[in-house]
Amino acid sequence: MRSNRAKARAGLSVAATLPMLAGALALGIPAAHAADHPLRDLLAGTRPAWATARADQGAASDGAQVSARVYLAGRDAAGLAAYAKAVSDPKSASYGKYLTARQAQARFGATEAQVAAVKAWLTSAGLKVTGVTRHYVSVTGDVAAAEKAFGTQLHNFTKGSKTYRAPASTASVPASLADAVLTVTGLDNAPHMATHDDQLPPPDTVFRNAGPFSSYYGSKTATTLPDAYGTKIPYAVKGYTGRQLRAAYGAGTRTGKGVRVAITDAYASPTIAYDAATYAKRNGDAAWKSGQLHQVLPEKYTNTKDCSAAGWYGEETLDVEAVHAVAPAAGVTYVGAASCMDNDLLDALGKVVDSHLADIVSNSWGEVEAAETPDIAAAYDQVFQLGAVEGIGFYFSSGDDGDEVASSGTKQVDSPANSAWVTAVGGTSLAVGKDDTYLWETGWGTEKANLSADGRSWTDFPGAFTSGAGGGTSKIVAEPSYQEGVVPESLAKANSADGNRVVPDIAAIADPNTGFLVGQTQTLPDGKSQAYSEYRIGGTSLAAPTIAAIQALAQEARGGTPIGFANPAIYAKSGSKVYHDVTDNPTGSGLAVARVDFVNGYDATGGLATSVRSLGKDSSLKAVKGYDDVTGVGTPANGYVESYRRR
Repeated sequence: MRSNRAKARAGLSVAATLPMLAGALALGIPAAHAADHPLRDLLAGTRPAWATARADQGAASDGAQVSARVYLAGRDAAGLAAYAKAVSDPKSASYGKYLTARQAQARFGATEAQVAAVKAWLTSAGLKVTGVTRHYVSVTGDVAAAEKAFGTQLHNFTKGSKTYRAPASTASVPASLADAVLTVTGLDNAPHMATHDDQLPPPDTVFRNAGPFSSYYGSKTATTLPDAYGTKIPYAVKGYTGRQLRAAYGAGTRTGKGVRVAITDAYASPTIAYDAATYAKRNGDAAWKSGQLHQVLPEKYTNTKDCSAAGWYGEETLDVEAVHAVAPAAGVTYVGAASCMDNDLLDALGKVVDSHLADIVSNSWGEVEAAETPDIAAAYDQVFQLGAVEGIGFYFSSGDDGDEVASSGTKQVDSPANSAWVTAVGGTSLAVGKDDTYLWETGWGTEKANLSADGRSWTDFPGAFTSGAGGGTSKIVAEPSYQEGVVPESLAKANSADGNRVVPDIAAIADPNTGFLVGQTQTLPDGKSQAYSEYRIGGTSLAAPTIAAIQALAQEARGGTPIGFANPAIYAKSGSKVYHDVTDNPTGSGLAVARVDFVNGYDATGGLATSVRSLGKDSSLKAVKGYDDVTGVGTPANGYVESYRRR
């Protein structure tokens, strides 16, 4: 499972072919001076791709209301990117010389004079300033005032079956403010579909797995079912636990003691404390200590219907329980966003950075790259860079739809995992054998075939692609220096001769057919009562917190000193024995598991469905020897955690 913010923000603008971000690491989107606006500077990417002449329905009403955010560039945007790179590079003299949140703000944040100038400009145009943070100035006002402030006309445009407002040309700011303004968001209103609600809905209807199950990979063979790839196949595992994952990824005696991991998602599960404690007790994890689990939540929630708020409860539950299962002594701070919209997710990330809530941040959400416009990308990158200079590393799931062709019609990667400033986490199918022995991994990619009516064969075996780890080559982000010499040119230069960012960087368990056991309070089929139950789950939503927890173990191994933005260090170890080099065919023959599922999702009253799930079949993506676009440099092996020890 991987929460997809854009499925809930239906109608978000699809970006045009975006300009490649300059430099070895993406530096954000600076204002570009426009010759036809001699006294103004353009804010690249503020006119969405769908705002075309053909879709233009004419000028928006002058009196219509606009809510926007003007993101602040700070006093030294270029210096921020440069220091973020230097402080994260083991080869740099500045490596590990992190700043405190206060020092980072003093060195790179916006000055009082910049903020005052931005506010004066906005109010002089007739907009009302509604808030000021370290990152942006928020404003409201009518269309006429917004047009005056940003030097563009706002028109109505058709997008699919709906009509939204957007700039008819690229927005701009006065040239005198070019160094103060990073970008503006909110001039197009496609994402703003909010229905405000202070109360969260109850949990979704219960989901349960049917049996039979394997307790470890291969422990129970489906002897009565047809062969697959010339042999009998095992039933899917009931769900791995922390003990099995710790053994598979070389945790050793490390527990994450003294390290705190933050998790960002939308909303907040009302039963997380009970569920996490119950799960730990039932599955052999260490009991949670007082204060070990902490939540930072907004004053109120919005867009609960559009974002399917209750669906995010399972996301938080998975993330919290997975981190604790792998790093049982680490502190966990959950930072809930007010909704699944970009602005609210950015606010959640900003809270982590502004107050340095943790050194490691797990994020199991994202959207296809084509839906991420340059203005939003710039705002995200600025937060990631500020985190890097403070010694904070961000880990993002790479996606659950392989190359995205099946889901979007276009081969592409996901964002924010595509950012050069985050660690993108891919996914695998994991086989843990008897006595917690690591057997093998494949790149996560599933093909499914159902049992025939007579029970003697699998229909159209191996069946259709259903899901797999996200990955591939970005079309907009330049190749970062840490990938040079490790990522094959065939991948790096797939979209440009100059080279682009390739996703992912590292990987861990993700396949729900070899997934993790999670415990959650859910609504029972009667629609009223609730009860705790456990089920198997997967997705790169599992891989991201698993890697975040392993990084907590690694940080403990280095004496508690933050690892920070880890990619340069991760790639420096590529090709070594500290990684499992994952391929799609680790045993030399086809691999599959049998699954029996409840048709209605929770009990046998609706019947059972039996299927075979083939492993290592990830759309057009392939896990091969060396770096690949399914698992990156591989998965942590024995020695990975201890490789971070200072010598």
